[in-house]
Amino acid sequence: MGIQTVEKLLTKILKNNNYHVFATKEVMSRVRGGNNSTEIRVSNHRVRAYRESIDLFVPLNPDAIMRHLKRISEKTIVMGESKSLDYEFETNAVYEIPFTAIAREIGNKLYTNTVATGAICGLFDVDKAKAADFVYKTFENKGDQVAAENKKAFIQGYDASQKVKFKTYQKSTEQLEEELLINGADAVALGAIYGGVNFVSSYPMSPSTTVLIAFAQRAKKLGLVVEQAEDEIAAINMACGASYAGGTAFATTSGGGLALMSEGISLAGIIETPVTIHIAQRPGPATGLPTRTEQGDLNLALYSGHGDFPRAIFAPATIETAFELSRHAVETAERFQIPSFILTDQYFVDSYYNVPGFEFKDNQKPLIVETSDDYKRYRLTENGISPRGIPGYGKGIVKVDSDEHDEMGHITESFDVRVDMVHKRMKKLEALKKQVLKPIEHHGGQKKVLLIGWGSTYDAICEAVENLDDTRLNRMQFEQVFPLPANLKETLEQFEQVIFIENNVTGQFAELVRKETGFSAFKQILKYNGMEFSVEELTDEIKKQLGEG
Repeated sequence: MGIQTVEKLLTKILKNNNYHVFATKEVMSRVRGGNNSTEIRVSNHRVRAYRESIDLFVPLNPDAIMRHLKRISEKTIVMGESKSLDYEFETNAVYEIPFTAIAREIGNKLYTNTVATGAICGLFDVDKAKAADFVYKTFENKGDQVAAENKKAFIQGYDASQKVKFKTYQKSTEQLEEELLINGADAVALGAIYGGVNFVSSYPMSPSTTVLIAFAQRAKKLGLVVEQAEDEIAAINMACGASYAGGTAFATTSGGGLALMSEGISLAGIIETPVTIHIAQRPGPATGLPTRTEQGDLNLALYSGHGDFPRAIFAPATIETAFELSRHAVETAERFQIPSFILTDQYFVDSYYNVPGFEFKDNQKPLIVETSDDYKRYRLTENGISPRGIPGYGKGIVKVDSDEHDEMGHITESFDVRVDMVHKRMKKLEALKKQVLKPIEHHGGQKKVLLIGWGSTYDAICEAVENLDDTRLNRMQFEQVFPLPANLKETLEQFEQVIFIENNVTGQFAELVRKETGFSAFKQILKYNGMEFSVEELTDEIKKQLGEG
């Protein structure tokens, strides 16, 4: 039914008419389709989180009703074709609009989604002529006839919805047309490119494929090497090889793919080759729910790769911070010559909203030295970071080996050298701990209750706290989940109640905090059915924790 086309057209048209928009999708894992949906929030202020309640429901097939029945209330307006409205709704606000019949009359049943887009736009105070021209330009690459007929479909859909009694919302006072409309996948890719990434390897795997596509779409213009490998094992080894040769390497995958990358990650650890790995999380074990969302791979990122070696793990909270955090993750890998991880999830990479733009900072260029005849790739240093040389730049030979090695890179069986090299690598972790990013904090006024989240739960937590308007509530959102801040235990002990909010069943981040700090006096709000937290359910769950639910 082309709901992604509806989503793309609607969000851009509404943003260009000074509405703030947020969109996220729900997709079934079906080769031949399934019942998929998209949610779009429209507001005169910034909205960035998923809600359960539906104000306007537009089913494009009969199955959509049963799929979302629990979300439809007496306040919901339902608009669609007669075949999709064969149900006794709680609400009396049901309007029939013959989307398909209008599309067929214009010339093609495929225009049904454009008719629906026009009908929805007709309920908002948008410039019809301007929006219709935008539709034409969107389809212009398919030929003049297709573009003209889509434009006509939009206009007729717009006119057909004028009978619907719908409250017209006030627009934003901001001029939003120039703002970016961007999803999490693009933000991660753009941030990495800004951080210097010029080599990307991956094997497509939902939901990380969108990040691979984001790189591939820009490869020619920006001079990137983007390689679709035969599998994830090849992808991580390609990244290690590119980094050894002097590239700034990036690999993107999801949980099952990272499991295959484990040996290559360990290789990067011992040869001290920088590589940044993005993980778009989805529910496991095994294939699990491959098109759904979960924060279930923190432990996988934390412990992937055999043996002990340092790493850094980041988890962006918003699209804006994804850009900066992705850049920072790349620079951290390059500076410390370690694997660096970026943890997102299906909900994060597939959701998008309008943003004013990104903040640009001075980049730290990869620290590569010209080698001399006596160059030692693994020279022992105070902070464990050896001067990084690359083949062909200088007189020295850059020897690396996956076996334990000495300073020159030669394989060794010396127990003393082994201890020295272990200490050398682990010194980087101590250096990493000195530059840990501070969590995003918000204080309500009283230091009573602290809500802790990480990654993509941020916006839903923020809106739930706004709803509750309780001065006892404080927020702390972690975007660096390893290493943790040095004084974290002392900070947590200042509050009477600490509540961790996570999209997994075991509370992986809470357990990491317990392991690293010894702090265990906490409660948890956990969700693991494959869906993200909604604002309403978090509002209710926090109330229950406060003894008010």
